[in-house]
Amino acid sequence: MVGDWVIVQAEKGEDFGRVVNMGGLVDRKAGDRQYPVILRKPAAKDLDQADENQKLEREAFFDCRKRIDEHGLHMKLVDVEYQFDRNKITFFFTSEKRVDFRALVRDLAGRYRTRIELRQIGVRDEAKRIGGVGVCGRRLCCEAFLREFEPVVTQFAKDQKLSLNPTKLSGSCGRLMCCLLYEREFYAEFTKKFPDVGTVIETGQGRKTLKKIDVFEEQATLLLENGKEERLPLEELKQLLAEDRERKRQRKAAERESENAKPDSREPKPEAKKS
Repeated sequence: MVGDWVIVQAEKGEDFGRVVNMGGLVDRKAGDRQYPVILRKPAAKDLDQADENQKLEREAFFDCRKRIDEHGLHMKLVDVEYQFDRNKITFFFTSEKRVDFRALVRDLAGRYRTRIELRQIGVRDEAKRIGGVGVCGRRLCCEAFLREFEPVVTQFAKDQKLSLNPTKLSGSCGRLMCCLLYEREFYAEFTKKFPDVGTVIETGQGRKTLKKIDVFEEQATLLLENGKEERLPLEELKQLLAEDRERKRQRKAAERESENAKPDSREPKPEAKKS
């Protein structure tokens, strides 16, 4: 069942994990990847070992951070993860540059007598591992439910008519917030109901320019010629647009009739009579 703890086949040994998806969805997301084979549900002794591993991870974290300072390495230790059977320890870190940590690996291998892996991760993965609370007051999306990261670009914020203020658009990792990505489709679909911002609408009271739209209230703000603003529901805006289109159609029809009523200047003039 989703949420159950399981023992899975690791690269060399066994590891501890939790079921997050089941059924056809797993096959669609897997693609060419091979997911670990589930060996069994954990027994009571397995759960005790998992708890003991967490204690060892905390001890290894502070020990490794001390050794990083001793080696003078410019890297930030983020997390430590024991493989369930303790045949491997993975140290996750971030760094702005490439780090030669070979001496540190030898030092750690001599201390723990097991396979050691130092894995460099990005700031988004760091936030996912550490966790926290976003500006919305909820758990970070990457920690709560996101399994994979996708590119997030500034254009997503533009599509949602957001202020391009980096402090308001950035998450705790310092990158653009992931929610800009999965909210984009909703905004893109909704804004199709409105004309583009800047559209000029001719009415019986003068020209009105679409200044901004309110996604949640389904309203539009129009800028009048006198500088004042007017808020209209979407349905009233559609009515104004329909009247504007009809007014322009009638104007063009009248211009064509006027052109047709003029004498054709290209007709030949009558020849003068010879005396």
